Amino acid sequence: MSKYLALFIALLLSITTSWAGPLLPKVKRDIPQRGVSPFRSGQVWLTTTRLESELLSLLEELGLEVHPNAKHRISLELQTEIEGLPKGNEEAYKLSITSNLISLKAYTDTGLYRGLQTLRQLYERGEWTAHMILDWPAFPWRGFMMDVGRTYIPLEELKQEIDLLARFKVNVFHWHLTENEAWRLESKLYPKLNDRTSMTRMAGRYYTQEEARELVQYCKARRVLLIPEIDMPGHSAAFERALGYGMQTKQGKQTLKALIKEACEVFDVPYLHIGTDEVQFTDRAFVPEMVAYVRSLGKKVISWAPGWSYQIGEVDMLQLWSSRGKAIEGIPALDCRYYYLNHYDLFSDIGRLYNSRIYGEDKGSENLYGALLAVWTDRDTQSVWQIVRENQLYPAMLALAERSWVGGGRGDFTSREVMTSDPKSPAYEDFKDFETRMLHYRKAFPPKLFPYVRQTDARWIISAPFPNGGELSRVFPPEQAIGTTAPPKSLPSYTYEGKTYSSQMVAGSGFYLRHVWGDLCAGLLEQAETDHTCYAMAWVNSPKEQKVGLLFETQNYSRSEKDLPPPLGAWDYRGSMVWVNGISIKPPVWTNSHTIPSLTTALGNENACSRPPIPITLRKGWNQLFIKLPIGAFTTREVRLIKWMFTAALLSLDGTEAADVRYLDL
Repeated sequence: MSKYLALFIALLLSITTSWAGPLLPKVKRDIPQRGVSPFRSGQVWLTTTRLESELLSLLEELGLEVHPNAKHRISLELQTEIEGLPKGNEEAYKLSITSNLISLKAYTDTGLYRGLQTLRQLYERGEWTAHMILDWPAFPWRGFMMDVGRTYIPLEELKQEIDLLARFKVNVFHWHLTENEAWRLESKLYPKLNDRTSMTRMAGRYYTQEEARELVQYCKARRVLLIPEIDMPGHSAAFERALGYGMQTKQGKQTLKALIKEACEVFDVPYLHIGTDEVQFTDRAFVPEMVAYVRSLGKKVISWAPGWSYQIGEVDMLQLWSSRGKAIEGIPALDCRYYYLNHYDLFSDIGRLYNSRIYGEDKGSENLYGALLAVWTDRDTQSVWQIVRENQLYPAMLALAERSWVGGGRGDFTSREVMTSDPKSPAYEDFKDFETRMLHYRKAFPPKLFPYVRQTDARWIISAPFPNGGELSRVFPPEQAIGTTAPPKSLPSYTYEGKTYSSQMVAGSGFYLRHVWGDLCAGLLEQAETDHTCYAMAWVNSPKEQKVGLLFETQNYSRSEKDLPPPLGAWDYRGSMVWVNGISIKPPVWTNSHTIPSLTTALGNENACSRPPIPITLRKGWNQLFIKLPIGAFTTREVRLIKWMFTAALLSLDGTEAADVRYLDL
């Protein structure tokens, strides 16, 4: 009897799981509708006019025809009370799918729009399976920021980002429009601001007022809140070049008020971001005066923290940045502290991001609205695709989209609990589930802009660090195994100068031995010290002899630093090396060769995702990958923030997916 019961339970679980599908973000409740036939028809009839254009556009995308005689109906309704939903939540929705009726109910059109995104994801192989979904977000704000003040990004690219991410319920776009390099918003009052001579990067490129209005409407159509930022009084060298005086002068304040009024007339949005970060205040009345003026124009004010020091009632929201950003009880906060994508690596940080709680909370409140990922472009760039790709904008945003919608998490971004390197940890299991669903939707994004591949199947053995005394080329016992293709039967340990050095098995394709933010964030090593050497080893089984691509780096270059490229013929300045089956793999020829640190020299092929994978040949059966990772100092003249880390992934030759191999797992 127990045998049949076990079979029944297994079948029931498989059926229940199949109902949910690869939804991203996950929904709050998905109640199985067993025994109900799928909604399957090439023709449908709409019994509603709510969001008619959005619904018609979705049906056209899915290849469905609207016909008045169709027996299958779709209904969208607004109601004041909906059983199972928190009352008044403007993004909450209830979606019911039966064999001949799709019913979507919400309190607002925004809720209906969110439900349509779920409806799109549920459409598989020409049908909708039966569902009853009750859903609403944990945090009301979920978004991203693009720094166009430094680097102009074409309007069509911004539209593409907003459109694609809105499909995953991302609902805030922060537009950082002004910087030291340029003033990117057209001013008809002070056209000198937009003159080529006033800009030091991408001169003459800016957004017209008509384009700004257009983007506002584009965002509104997708239920996305646009937040324009005019940074003041810091980050304003472009203002000073154009006009000949600073913002904190009497003339500067008068001019700035005129510019604020002009901008507020352009942006039909409720908020204006005024910056206030990284500046010395010479006029203590400046910020209170500007806040009061913005409010007099009917806008609410957002400001960076750290920045100006506010008391309750003196500002409408604080956007927290860096580890020093602190929320103030009574002032709504938006968390951006550890969410600077310009410092993220390819693989490790996205798992940490996915598993972390937003400002340590499970859900939003009057004091905590949500989180934004920021893409800062301090370093010049060769192209827009490089910005999106090197910062992993889309994979990272999907991670935040789900975390901010469902809430919860495993711990603080800085903690060990959110790391996915332990294949037996809950954080790993959570991320593996997310990764599968994320990769299901990779096809929705331009392939060139989505470099992420599956990493949770990869396994590496990492040795404990050996003291190298500052001699980075020093050889240690693990190197005796270079070229050994027969895999070990247990985790190796080593004896060196009378001490025993162990090793650990980790999961993934990218690891920080010491995080880029140093002691603030946990890395693989409990205590990372200068002048040490670690080793990483993987054994992979190939079903046949095959050529694959090796994605490899030992320093992921931050997009905000003026770091120098590696020396010719070396992977980095530390002497890191990699071998495949005992053969040393040489680095590419670096496209940059400058020797003076510079933000104006664009990154070339320093980062692995901006160059083709290195072709290597795997034998049929077991193969060995072996990496030497010495470290001297954690900061040098050549590289300010040295990342003691590595990225190593075996890919298809075109770099679009993980190679067909099996990793040794002990």
